Amino acid sequence: MHPVILSLLLGLTAAAANVFGGAIIVQKNWDRSYLRYFIALGAGFMLATAIVEVFPAALELNGKNAAFLVLVGYLIIHFFEHTVTPHFHFGEETHTDEFVHAHKGYSILLGLTIHTFFDGIAITAGFLVSSWLGWIIFLAIFLHKIPEGFTITSVMLASGQSRGVAWAASMLLGAATFAGVLTMALFKHQVSYGLPLAAGVTIYVAASDLIPEVNREPGARMALVVFLGVGLMFLLDHLVHLH
Repeated sequence: MHPVILSLLLGLTAAAANVFGGAIIVQKNWDRSYLRYFIALGAGFMLATAIVEVFPAALELNGKNAAFLVLVGYLIIHFFEHTVTPHFHFGEETHTDEFVHAHKGYSILLGLTIHTFFDGIAITAGFLVSSWLGWIIFLAIFLHKIPEGFTITSVMLASGQSRGVAWAASMLLGAATFAGVLTMALFKHQVSYGLPLAAGVTIYVAASDLIPEVNREPGARMALVVFLGVGLMFLLDHLVHLH
């Protein structure tokens, strides 16, 4: 299958996971406790993928410029989270006293929308470089898509929005993911720029958003799940290179 077609199909899958994550919050009786493990597993897998797979591929494509673009990608998300969305938390957020004003929920939605757009950029850029890189990036992104939809829906409800509006916010994240896929598909000749930018964004989300959420959990279990995510990436890499 052509890499662009495959990235479009998987982009839709990732977008659907955002919407499904929102549905988890909308359904009152759904057990949500297991989602913390998605966050920990996704953190380890994303961090390992970005550093071990995506960054070296970006260096091959764009030389020393790639390192600068990785830093730019990292700082883009840092800028939005600490200026436009200074109250951002990636994990579950249901503190209604903190999210009193609706504009706070919308500012967080803006920050997450930018992040998910780069998720889509990363998926297509990966497939444009190699099938293996595309699949490993997709899996890294997919692992945190459900908690991502879960997060934004929780935040919107906590800021006083209706369940319909909250679920629509998760749909917007899904749409932003697919928009990123389409953008990279349209500008596929710029993959040498898109891939390192996406690497920087991925490193930020894994190391600065997800890992701190994992560290808030008591005990060693969550930390071990992070290592499981890292190990999963290396296992997949080993299995692929055996064939």
